[in-house]
Amino acid sequence: MLRGPLRFDYYFCPVREMSNITVCARFRPLSSKERQDHGDAVCIQCVDSETFIFKDEKTEELTYSFDRVFYDKSEQTDVYRFLAQPIVQDALNAVNGTIITFGQTGAGKTYSMEGPGILECDAAEKGLLPRVVEGIFECTKLADETSKYSIKLSMVEIYMEKVRDLFDLSRDNIQIKESKTQGIMLNGMTEMPVKDPPEALLTLSKGIGNRAVGETQMNVASSRSHCIYIFTIQQESTKDKRARTGKLNLVDLAGSEKVEKTGAEGRILEEAKTINKSLSALGNVINALTCGPTGRGNHIPYRDSKLTRILQDALGGNSRTALLCCCSPSPTNSLETLSTLRFGARAKHIKASPRVAYEDKCIRELEVFTPVKRELRDKLLNELQVSLDIEQVQILEELFIQEGILFDPCSIEESELANEDVASQTISSLQLALEELLSTIAELKKENEVLMARVTAAELHHESISNSSLLVSISCNLGLFRDWLKSLFHFSINHYN
Repeated sequence: MLRGPLRFDYYFCPVREMSNITVCARFRPLSSKERQDHGDAVCIQCVDSETFIFKDEKTEELTYSFDRVFYDKSEQTDVYRFLAQPIVQDALNAVNGTIITFGQTGAGKTYSMEGPGILECDAAEKGLLPRVVEGIFECTKLADETSKYSIKLSMVEIYMEKVRDLFDLSRDNIQIKESKTQGIMLNGMTEMPVKDPPEALLTLSKGIGNRAVGETQMNVASSRSHCIYIFTIQQESTKDKRARTGKLNLVDLAGSEKVEKTGAEGRILEEAKTINKSLSALGNVINALTCGPTGRGNHIPYRDSKLTRILQDALGGNSRTALLCCCSPSPTNSLETLSTLRFGARAKHIKASPRVAYEDKCIRELEVFTPVKRELRDKLLNELQVSLDIEQVQILEELFIQEGILFDPCSIEESELANEDVASQTISSLQLALEELLSTIAELKKENEVLMARVTAAELHHESISNSSLLVSISCNLGLFRDWLKSLFHFSINHYN
């Protein structure tokens, strides 16, 4: 029996140079209520597929440009092909991706993400989610025979600042953890393996049925939580027995709300306050990433909310990210639309540098081994709970983990962090040593220039310079350089040991 966690070894390869995230704007058609209030009047004027003119309540005209603008007659397939398809293809090559829908309540975020429904709807109205599912499996079919794929689904929502597992409602307070190698992770989140699009869509529909929704004056089925769909795609090469994993996150954000427009009260009002607070935290992160000073001294407030913590990799880390700003074209909602457009314009300046992570064979062994140990642990703890209270069971669980009887997945994180800390210290030390080496080389160059000048002067004035003196000087410098290299080598060996 194994008594400790297996080691995780990752090999990161850069994908491309740092690039800005993709930002698109989408304007839905006018609603019946908006037509009653302002007729066919709109607050935008199309220029081309990337630029439009916005006219606010003060008749001030503002020009906005994004990677692509989808107007009211745009098709769902247009949004998928431009915004999502490149990210799906990268995810199958182990490049993490994130697609976010953002905007006020009732602006068409969930329609863009899911469509009228993910199980039964007109093919032209399918949203990003069902198209992503189909795209993933289509790409796996086109892959060469040396690549084997496995796909798992997870689905969580952030409701009242708690992360809930929509595949297992008993897990209503999932903890967020961070690994320097794997980034942000949701500890204990359910992962459902799927083999084809129908199974994946049926699984997702069950999770969608567990989402928190409520009725407001602006939306009959208003999302009361931020929803995150997570696709984990592992690719294993039959040639070199190496695996690599890409994660694709689809994030359907709850809409920002104004109480005077939504008429929220009671529980709906408390939900609105929490939603607005988390969206405000997201705006603060965007501002810090785009407007703050560069360098390590710039604090990014990712920990101010669960939403920004989960989106940490997508906004400033190892992910290829796309943002869809959903807006109403009606003058009734011009202020909210302007706020959404300003958010998108700031987000356009965020840069990311996605990487590919290769995993060693020991990871695959651990993936097979871990569920068995977890099942045995859960069975043992459930039996203990029959005769003991929860606190006593937790004490026993901790004791068993300390003795190595039970397996604790968190110990992997501790091991990873320890290894990363040692590596970080070693890198820092080597960087310092390199700086010292460059400084020594510069000094030797200066002394060499002085010696050459003396030789030149001696030749011009027929002065004799003692060859022995010159050799002694050179020998002394070389001796110092040799001693320095020895100390560096000894220093590096001690660090790796």
